Amino acid sequence: MIARVTFVPLITWPITALSILLIVLSVILTGFILLHKGRGGGLSDLFGGGMTTGMSGTSVAERNLDRLTVIVALLWVLCIAGLLVLYRFAL
Repeated sequence: MIARVTFVPLITWPITALSILLIVLSVILTGFILLHKGRGGGLSDLFGGGMTTGMSGTSVAERNLDRLTVIVALLWVLCIAGLLVLYRFAL
């Protein structure tokens, strides 16, 4: 009896890696968005993000959280674009 060998294309490991990265980035992005202060406060108030400094209206922690959220969101979009390109070549 001859065993059948199926070949897996080499493009599957980047798709798997980007898919795992996309899941991790999605969870991190969701957490960062939930930490933002809304109109009446938010989860960021639980961790001291509600204290404002001076008359600026936003704390240093809130500005850093904004920057981190934007960076993670850009990585998330790049990951989706990378998966789009890889799936296009895989099919």
